[in-house]
Amino acid sequence: MTNRDIDLIDELRRLPAETAWMEFKRDNAEPNGIGKRCSALSNAARFESQDCAYMLWGIDDATHEVVGTSFEPDAEKISGQPLSLWLANCLQPSLAFEFRSVAHPNGRVVLLEVPAATGSPVSFNNIAYIRIGSATPKLADYPERHQKLIERMRPYRWEQDTAMRYVTGDDVLRRLDYSQYFRLTDQPLPDNRAGIFDKLAAERAIVSDVGGRWSITNLGAILLANNLDEFPIHIARKAVRFVAYAGSTRAQPVTHRLDMKKGYAVGFETLIESINGLLPRNEHIGSALRESHPLFPELAIRELVANALIHQDMTIAGAGPQIELFDQRLEIGNPGQPLIKPERMVDLPPRSRNEALASLMRRMNICEEQGSGLDKVIQLVEVFQLPAPWLRAEESSMQVILYGPRKFAEMSPDERVRACYFHAVLKALRGDRMKNASLCARFGIDPKNAAMATAVINKTLDAGLIRHADPEHLRAGYVPIWA
Repeated sequence: MTNRDIDLIDELRRLPAETAWMEFKRDNAEPNGIGKRCSALSNAARFESQDCAYMLWGIDDATHEVVGTSFEPDAEKISGQPLSLWLANCLQPSLAFEFRSVAHPNGRVVLLEVPAATGSPVSFNNIAYIRIGSATPKLADYPERHQKLIERMRPYRWEQDTAMRYVTGDDVLRRLDYSQYFRLTDQPLPDNRAGIFDKLAAERAIVSDVGGRWSITNLGAILLANNLDEFPIHIARKAVRFVAYAGSTRAQPVTHRLDMKKGYAVGFETLIESINGLLPRNEHIGSALRESHPLFPELAIRELVANALIHQDMTIAGAGPQIELFDQRLEIGNPGQPLIKPERMVDLPPRSRNEALASLMRRMNICEEQGSGLDKVIQLVEVFQLPAPWLRAEESSMQVILYGPRKFAEMSPDERVRACYFHAVLKALRGDRMKNASLCARFGIDPKNAAMATAVINKTLDAGLIRHADPEHLRAGYVPIWA
């Protein structure tokens, strides 16, 4: 990091003057002053749309020359506490600031890097400060600036964080599969490096760093990496894992395992091909035709895998999407509780923690347009007369289970109720209503045995998932409870 810090210091020195988010000092290291400035600089950085703010000791604030400093932050103690610990306890909310001692060629410099405020203004001893010129007044004394700062606060976006800093242009081109990016977005490959970097920067896959170098963002790494293992562990552990078993439980031997090293976008087709290549075949009887198909529809697998990648909680450490293939089911899981209840995922617009990632994957035609994917999965499941998928939310994960073909008599009561509910949802989305006859067709029940479908409808009514479309006319059909 030393070379980057030297370039960063030199870039800050080239600024014409101190800014609201950057301040030079010689040796003045009074603790309360540092605490106030941490608050003020952090808030000012967000106000000025900067990711970080800086204090530098050992720089003349008039000439910006490196003069060196005797300040030793690691040696400072306040009330018996190390300076960094004391500051951390005095700043609210917690702030991941960092002191770094830099051996600049012209003298020793101490660099304090302060992240921009997120969520709420940063306070020191319960008072928030702001920088105005070289002054550090209380934020409360400037209500218009306070309001503007609040407006500029934004929720944390994992995609915008840095995966790797201070990399050369050659390293960017080596670590990211840029040619696949242009192919997937249907753009011509530029004939020069500057054009490639301009496009990647416009996507926020990379951002300009100091010293003419680049930072690769989490978004760029997770989607375009040639090898995720070349990135820090918070990226590498997000790789997709695919495991196939010889039987119906995890106790059975593993027949195939794939730990994807490529980024999600550039490795997606290989992943889907690997899954489909291992699927057993199933005979599907359609309109007077008998055809052989994979056990699960490919479009359903594509959409569900893409959803697992897009909607996971990237902030959960040490966990990534996992796909497991058993002899009669496919389980697709991702870390993080869903933002929408599973029973409403088909009809409500999706909500993603990773909007930039979702948007780019849609432009790459990896998944369906927003809000049109899961209903197609349910529809395909019906066409193939498979049991309804199980959308299961757990404490820290989301899982979708696709089941192989089973006759109505082989389905459990819960599976029948789920299928009935999703059938009613699909009908409602088309402006129609579920009826006994349509549910018979869904399950492949002979109309002579319509009482079997009626029994499922009654259980689904008892479960509170559907209701009569018109209580005054019970033959009018059924709609989801929320319709």
